[in-house]
Amino acid sequence: MGGSPRGPAPLLAGCCLAVMVALLVVGAVSHGVVRHLVQTAPLWIAVVLGTRRSDLSKWAALPSFVFWLLLMIAIWLFLLGWARIVSGTFTVTEIAMTIVVGAASTLGIVTGLRMKTATRTAVAAATVLGGRSST
Repeated sequence: MGGSPRGPAPLLAGCCLAVMVALLVVGAVSHGVVRHLVQTAPLWIAVVLGTRRSDLSKWAALPSFVFWLLLMIAIWLFLLGWARIVSGTFTVTEIAMTIVVGAASTLGIVTGLRMKTATRTAVAAATVLGGRSST
């Protein structure tokens, strides 16, 4: 079931693309493009659904946005010296990309939560869990 022509699904796709580009920039500066390309894979589903203005884009995107926002918060807490959930050294570019990922994920979460859909619970759960539903 599709949303309205000017609905929030394309904005969700844009947020996904912002996260993906930021992750690929990090991959380029850390010499791990392939690893970061793989990390973007779940977001491609939401991008395709969002560009088609599908109600399912919300359910495909939200888990990734939550995951990436929580990871960015863990990195920020580490950089501030407040928590050791993650460790490592981060370049200025990588730190800047955490801000891009965090902002895009936050906007994506807010947009997704505000998005009204007619999607049945079973279909939404199947989308989030990666399964199939016959409903």
